[in-house]
Amino acid sequence: MNKPSWTLSRRAERMNPSVLREILKVTERPGIISFAGGLPSPRTFPVSAFAEACADVLRNDASAALQYAASEGHAPLREWVAQQLPWNVDPSQVLITTGSQQGLDLVAKVLIDSGSRVLVETPTYLGALQAFSPMEPVFNGVAGDAEGVDPDDLRRQAPGARFVYLLPNFQNPTGRTMSEARRAAVAQAALDTGLPIVEDNPYGDLWFDAPPPAPLTARNPEGSIYLGSFSKVLAPGLRLGFLVAPKAIYPKLLQAKQAADLHTPGFNQRLVSRVLEGGFLERHVPTIRALYQAQCRHMLAALERDMAGMDVRWNAPVGGMFLWLRLPEGMDATALLPHAVERGVAFVPGAPFYTDLPDARTLRLSFVTASTEQIDRGIAALAQTVREHLPSPVAA
Repeated sequence: MNKPSWTLSRRAERMNPSVLREILKVTERPGIISFAGGLPSPRTFPVSAFAEACADVLRNDASAALQYAASEGHAPLREWVAQQLPWNVDPSQVLITTGSQQGLDLVAKVLIDSGSRVLVETPTYLGALQAFSPMEPVFNGVAGDAEGVDPDDLRRQAPGARFVYLLPNFQNPTGRTMSEARRAAVAQAALDTGLPIVEDNPYGDLWFDAPPPAPLTARNPEGSIYLGSFSKVLAPGLRLGFLVAPKAIYPKLLQAKQAADLHTPGFNQRLVSRVLEGGFLERHVPTIRALYQAQCRHMLAALERDMAGMDVRWNAPVGGMFLWLRLPEGMDATALLPHAVERGVAFVPGAPFYTDLPDARTLRLSFVTASTEQIDRGIAALAQTVREHLPSPVAA
């Protein structure tokens, strides 16, 4: 009997395991303090609200909730999304997705051909690279700084690019936020060059002291696709997100959605729609912000205390879940990771977040799931690991 001869598609050959997921396997070892995962704190999950909503949906709407449903999504939930956004959005432009990660996948299928140029930040979200890569694009990193992408470099690279993918708010992995002035310049550059924007905003509600500036999409709705998520403000296990698209492109995104999974689970959509009634997020999200801000401040204080005298640099995010750290000259975060794990702490090396010329000295720390006591012990362990592996001074 002949063995089956499986021939992989070229697209499948380009699929790679998530570097982050592989790292997270290491952190599952008992006793590891993990600053690696981009996981919301379970302390923020509104369990009682979900329990009440679940009982209500099953009691009053079970036949519809457990049946096949419209691919576009649950109408009341689409209306809620449209009403929350700070520009004029018709609910018919809202597509409910199975997590915002599916939104990235749909964008890739509809907008990318083999060899298409796609512009991304330097560095950028690893999950987007993973979603886009099977469509065989050519990634071009756009230069940037602490305020976001450089509008002049964006103008230079825009001709012929399919779109630019941006996370203006509390970016993953760096935690940086694009300033108002930079947003205006970037939006104008995209408008002048006809470059579409794919704006990803999973963290925008997680600001600490002040909300971020208006989305890029609000400045050019016809030239942008906007992605959002309920994972960071409710619970990621529901796998519920959304995209807002211009009417010219929406039908193709919908068709890609229909081919992928027919529709996002109707029960989950109704559950979230019930929870959102009566302004729930206005009461709930401030508790998340307060927790994350306290956690962030604690980690910053620990870094200040334990990394002193080693030429380690980091930023101070004004929201979100991450901060970005840069090791001293001559160090490599990927090489450092197993030594850190031996000391009981884990992080994500920064190199996988770059499309080219990675900065090997960078790493991402998440401050939201560890307790303050774990932050103290974990940062102390990380600092000791760095200290033990500092490059030897070059003799004069």
